[in-house]
Amino acid sequence: MISNEPTPQTVSTESLSAEDTITSEQVEGATAVNLVEEIGTVITSLAVDQKVMGGQSEEGHFWKFKYGSVEVFVQLTGTSNEDTLTVWSFVLQLPAKNEPQLTRKLLEMNATSTFESHFAIVEDKVAVISSRTVLDISPAEISRTITVVATIADENDEALQAEFGQ
Repeated sequence: MISNEPTPQTVSTESLSAEDTITSEQVEGATAVNLVEEIGTVITSLAVDQKVMGGQSEEGHFWKFKYGSVEVFVQLTGTSNEDTLTVWSFVLQLPAKNEPQLTRKLLEMNATSTFESHFAIVEDKVAVISSRTVLDISPAEISRTITVVATIADENDEALQAEFGQ
């Protein structure tokens, strides 16, 4: 479930125990990739000042980090074929000025410039989101998913806020 605050607790990604690590060997049909370690490595490489919040709950593993001018959230729901890696970042609080024009702009951007991510509305906020199952996910796909959301959110948040923010 995507939420504004995934209630993470502060941890170093290096402090996760062996019990906290999920390998894709545990995911049926996948290659040997430690999903938690790979996600942590990507996040640490992108995070401003290497500050990463992370935690685990019944809903899976969560991370939160700052990239440029945005906060980026990452959730790994588990290890089954149907579990997902979801990445999101909020870029604009709603209500906004000229919402019909904003909606058109976001739909046009979804078609031309968001790659595997997309703009969406979550809890009265515009977000950039990408989600995929963990079945057969590679380290490159983990990196690309997180990087695409972080980059698109950072490249668009200030312009969207300037044009449509209240």
